[in-house]
Amino acid sequence: MGNKIANRQVICDTLLELAQSDRDIMVLASDSRGSAAMGPFAQAYPEQFVEVGIAEQNIVGISAGLAHSGKKPFVTSPACFLSMRSIEQIKVDVAYSATNVKLIGISGGISYGALGMSHHSVQDLAVTRAIPGLAVILPADRHETKRMTEALVNYEGGVYVRIGRNPVEDVYESADYDFVIGKAVTMRDGSDITLIAAGETVRIALDAEVKLKEAGVSCRVINMHTIKPLDEEAIIKAARETGRIITVEEHSVHGGLGAAVAEVVVQHHPVPLRLLGIPDEPAIAGKTKEVFEHYGISAENIKNLALDMLGQ
Repeated sequence: MGNKIANRQVICDTLLELAQSDRDIMVLASDSRGSAAMGPFAQAYPEQFVEVGIAEQNIVGISAGLAHSGKKPFVTSPACFLSMRSIEQIKVDVAYSATNVKLIGISGGISYGALGMSHHSVQDLAVTRAIPGLAVILPADRHETKRMTEALVNYEGGVYVRIGRNPVEDVYESADYDFVIGKAVTMRDGSDITLIAAGETVRIALDAEVKLKEAGVSCRVINMHTIKPLDEEAIIKAARETGRIITVEEHSVHGGLGAAVAEVVVQHHPVPLRLLGIPDEPAIAGKTKEVFEHYGISAENIKNLALDMLGQ
């Protein structure tokens, strides 16, 4: 609970460190260096920083051009705008053109909670995961964000990353673990039911596991940090071994993590499955915790949902 470092700050700190020896690393901002916590990078490496202004379509096109020139561009822009205003450029200039661009959607999900639907990004996974040649990643905490950023620098291909705005409680004790794009992490093992989460909901799933353990339920928790390419093997294994799955996401229940998991389950090993996320409505305005509580994205509600699935 003591973490005061937001994932956006970790990305800046990690790129600052890596840029010392890799002059090809570039950071681009759309009048968002403050929101992205990229001020220190811009100050330390002005020749490796590009301020585009409020022009999200242009920032993606410019980054694709830089990638064609051998650079390693990291685009930092609010997820709500990057994933919607720039989606054609992401589809064509990044994915279809196979350019080495890393798209960092900051303040994602309902981070801008009080600003309402215009600033929420709870459809971004549905859109980006449908684009061929584009990886989609949601790191769970500061440690995973560090390992992810290190991996992205040397990963060839387009990637969409979504991170939140505020610090989140740690799910890992340190960054000393193997992070592999496309490989889920089993945070807790169990045999009665599986919780699959991504991004900031991983912490909630872990808290739910504690409550379920107290109720005598053996609960598996999977951190599906990569939505695409999806770790289908981990999902099928969980379906076979635990028989029930609940997905937990900071996204619409249409087209996101839950839908991706359901597509695998229904084709390979059908089991009872519940999708917990934002329903088909404009999400309410409020602080992140308030919005989560309103839609039942909480450890207590997950516990009750799991017990109901288990007939308890």
